[in-house]
Amino acid sequence: MAADLSTLRTNLMSLFGGKLVSVEERLGELTVVVKAAGMMDTLTRLRDTAELRFEQMIDLCGVDYSTYGDSEWQGKRFAVVYHLLSVTHNVRLRVRIFAEEDDFPVLESVVGIWPCANWFEREAFDLYGVVFTGHPDLRRILTDYGFAGNPFRKDFPLSGQVEMR
Repeated sequence: MAADLSTLRTNLMSLFGGKLVSVEERLGELTVVVKAAGMMDTLTRLRDTAELRFEQMIDLCGVDYSTYGDSEWQGKRFAVVYHLLSVTHNVRLRVRIFAEEDDFPVLESVVGIWPCANWFEREAFDLYGVVFTGHPDLRRILTDYGFAGNPFRKDFPLSGQVEMR
């Protein structure tokens, strides 16, 4: 696996270079941080480039980094993490993209690249408040339409939100 990750790292660095903020190996997977400005081009090339061929998006999740680990997080607060799989090359890749604004996190929708992202993006919108521009039907999926707030944000109040009527 290490040889595969080394080859993948080399391919990623040669194809994307300056578009990658960082490349890190952890838990047998490679994690790349991509700039939000070039995310659509980068993700499309990850899917379409013959050396990579990440034809499946396995998962998409939101992350609130406001208090990460034992200390205050230095950096952008919200990120979306894409878990990609190349069936062709039998390798996985984790792609992290930070939203530029902490008050109103916005990223582009990847439904046009991987249609399965539809429900995952709705979940991240509902639970974290990340808005995906270009999404065909961005609305709540797990909480009630009248629900106030985003329950997976770390500043969401632990009491006082009652849904029962």
